[in-house]
Amino acid sequence: MRKIIKKMFWAWEFEKEEKWLNEMSTKGLALVGYSWCRYSFEECEPGEYTNKIQLLEHRPNHPESEQYIRFMEETGAEQVASYMNWVYFRKKTAEGPFELFSDIESKMNHLILVKKLLLPIAVLNLWIFLMNAVNFALNYPSGIWIPFINLACAALILFGVNRIQKKINALKKERTIRE
Repeated sequence: MRKIIKKMFWAWEFEKEEKWLNEMSTKGLALVGYSWCRYSFEECEPGEYTNKIQLLEHRPNHPESEQYIRFMEETGAEQVASYMNWVYFRKKTAEGPFELFSDIESKMNHLILVKKLLLPIAVLNLWIFLMNAVNFALNYPSGIWIPFINLACAALILFGVNRIQKKINALKKERTIRE
């Protein structure tokens, strides 16, 4: 029996999303599909799967991504969903620990990739805010609040970028300690 759950996570909350997916697995619900804010689950043995999420540099159908996904499948992982450049993997828990990133550098590179996804969106929203603020102030004074939606979006995304940067800095510090 398929169960649909609608839930939203910000791009910088992928670890929180992973944790939630693994909690769902513990409850006997295995992820089988995803589209924007819509998770599809099917019943499974409680805790049967461990889930991981990764942002790829290219779309999943790009040759480099296809090669990586094949590599992951050779390790026993299964791609159960993708959305834009995000890929959802699962692996049988009984097969042992499931990690996508084996060292600090690969963790940092993934976080940097997430940051590179978010920064242009924040800058675009700031640019739209500036362009529309002038236009609305001159032509539609009663609608001057509308551009502030873009400003709020930019602020929210920059908040996420800041959280990602803090994780990157913590990993850099950890790397320095280990050296």
